[in-house]
Amino acid sequence: MTYTVPNILTVLRLLAAPGVAVSFLYFHRPYADWFALILFLSAAVTDWFDGYLARSLGQETRLGAMLDPIADKAMVIIALMVIVGYSSYSPWLVLPATVISFREVFVSGLREFLGSASATLKVTKLAKWKTTAQMVAIAVLFSQGVFEHYAHGQLGLFYGAELWAGRLGLVLLWLAAILTFITGWEYFTKALPHLKDDR
Repeated sequence: MTYTVPNILTVLRLLAAPGVAVSFLYFHRPYADWFALILFLSAAVTDWFDGYLARSLGQETRLGAMLDPIADKAMVIIALMVIVGYSSYSPWLVLPATVISFREVFVSGLREFLGSASATLKVTKLAKWKTTAQMVAIAVLFSQGVFEHYAHGQLGLFYGAELWAGRLGLVLLWLAAILTFITGWEYFTKALPHLKDDR
């Protein structure tokens, strides 16, 4: 492994992914919610910094290019798994989470199948917006758990905040799911000629 700052940040983000789930095993709520939220936000920030630093410092590597999307997908899928697991399994939450998870796994499979031809599935600007929408939606949904605890406290300082965070998080998650579906379909159509030529 090439020990550059961007690669180290990417590896830390990859390790943070299971940490989001593990936090709910070793901490009581709302501490688990706080820990998951802070860990997820920190990882989301490094997602921007590692790419920026790699380009500005001329430290782009094949390893970093491989690990970066894996870390993104691990963060998103594990976080969604935790959120759905601690929810009431509302179809309004489960459906977009399913679309996002399916697309991420499907596109990863396409890239692996295409091998050297996977360059045809380069990350687009819309795909970057998709990732941003996913990260923001998940962060807002994690904040709902934080607000939920304090809203029912004696002071009721955040009364109603958990409701609005939940609604906003769902809207953002649906937006992310739509962008996820569109980008997944774009990648599929780009890969289709290679799939037809398979022998």
